[in-house]
Amino acid sequence: MIKLKSCPKVYTTDQDKAVSPEETVARVKGLLKEKCDGVLGCTRKIDTGRLGIPVFISECGPAARDIMPTRKQMGKGASVAQAEASALMELVERFSFFSFWSNAENFTLATYSEAEELWPGKVISIEKILQSVGEKMDPAKARVILDLVRWHFHPALNVFTGEAEYVPLDWFKILNEFNGSSAGNTPEESVLQGGSELVERHVCAVIDSDRLEVPCIDPATCEDEVLAKLCKCFEENGIKYIISDFSLGMPLPTVAVTAWDPSTLPSMSEVVFTAGTSSCPSKAAIRAFTEVAQLAGDFETGRVYEASGLPKFTELDQVEWLTKGKTASIDDLPNVLDSDIYDELIQFSKGLDDQGYTLYTVDTTHPDLGVSANYNFVPGFRFRERTPHASLGLFVGRILSEKVALDIAGDGLDVISDIYDDDYFIPFFEGMLALRGGDTSRAADMFKLAIEVQPADEEKALSAFYAAYALSLEERWPETIPYLDRAIELD
Repeated sequence: MIKLKSCPKVYTTDQDKAVSPEETVARVKGLLKEKCDGVLGCTRKIDTGRLGIPVFISECGPAARDIMPTRKQMGKGASVAQAEASALMELVERFSFFSFWSNAENFTLATYSEAEELWPGKVISIEKILQSVGEKMDPAKARVILDLVRWHFHPALNVFTGEAEYVPLDWFKILNEFNGSSAGNTPEESVLQGGSELVERHVCAVIDSDRLEVPCIDPATCEDEVLAKLCKCFEENGIKYIISDFSLGMPLPTVAVTAWDPSTLPSMSEVVFTAGTSSCPSKAAIRAFTEVAQLAGDFETGRVYEASGLPKFTELDQVEWLTKGKTASIDDLPNVLDSDIYDELIQFSKGLDDQGYTLYTVDTTHPDLGVSANYNFVPGFRFRERTPHASLGLFVGRILSEKVALDIAGDGLDVISDIYDDDYFIPFFEGMLALRGGDTSRAADMFKLAIEVQPADEEKALSAFYAAYALSLEERWPETIPYLDRAIELD
């Protein structure tokens, strides 16, 4: 089990690190070449130089492409060395994560009740699992649902208590995908990086969903030398920007930056909306500004970026809600700054505990590479790409319909249906199960039924698409058209 310890900062210019970015680049490139040859193809600088903010990519070599779904990773920073180090660490993070999951020996397959027998008193509580989807349920009923599936159990460190807890890790992977994966020069650096990303995604999901009024940060209060330079880079190139406080009461500060170039929008640039989280407000803002540069293509290349933690604005009118809040100083934001990364991590985890949240981390360091990597999660944190209608039954039902043997899966869906009183997701999963069993007629009927009971347009569109797909398998082509039209209309 990972042991966290004192980790004094050595580099603090634009990000806080245990070693300088130059040392990181040299060390990680050397280890990749010596220990995992074929993982790294190359790193290269891809910005045009207009903003003076460097952006790098790391390209996957053949060994990485065999195991990872991505082919390149981007890295940003206020210096060339930091941007390259960032791109390298993104590669290490993802290569380590997917390698970890590909090794069956990392896990013990068990139902929740079996895990309680294997590790009495050391299994994550059912209440924490329910918290991860924001659900209130009788724990006895939740245990029945959890026991319908054999989970991939692995020990995770509760960062606040320092104790190990056995967790159904694939449950959190289903919820969060690879969000929360991280890498660093040390375990402490990696865990804080991953935890910061989780906070960032959580507050962004909450603020975007509810369009909350948030404070506008006065650029004149951004006196940190590196941050002031980044603001100047934008201003001298005619880039307009809004700085927002997205901290939302979390222990770590989160700063959002919305930026656009009136001279190139929309033909050669987009409105970029992103955020950064760190241990202090200035570093959070630096992360946000450099992320804008990474996504924007210097506002002159026609680059189209893929939205992740925040939505994509297509019209300037859409940013107006970000200007309605009171004006604030960047120094008003939360701050856990310390000269030791470990002490920041402890302050952070305590702040989460005070609010009823728990930071967990799993060591995913690649055994050959030896560069610290982790998978981190906080039950109860939100994630924009996850459905707002999440529940234990929804995700267990999905697993049953997609992966479990047909006879067992059908019985399991009946159990969930009884507990949830035929909730909206049951007909859809019955349709998926019928598809797997080759009963396309029943599948089409179930998907048609599912359309009318879904809680939102996205789910209705998916049900309509599958209804059309099931009908197409029976070559009932004219009947597919209305369902395809509806799927397009609703999506």
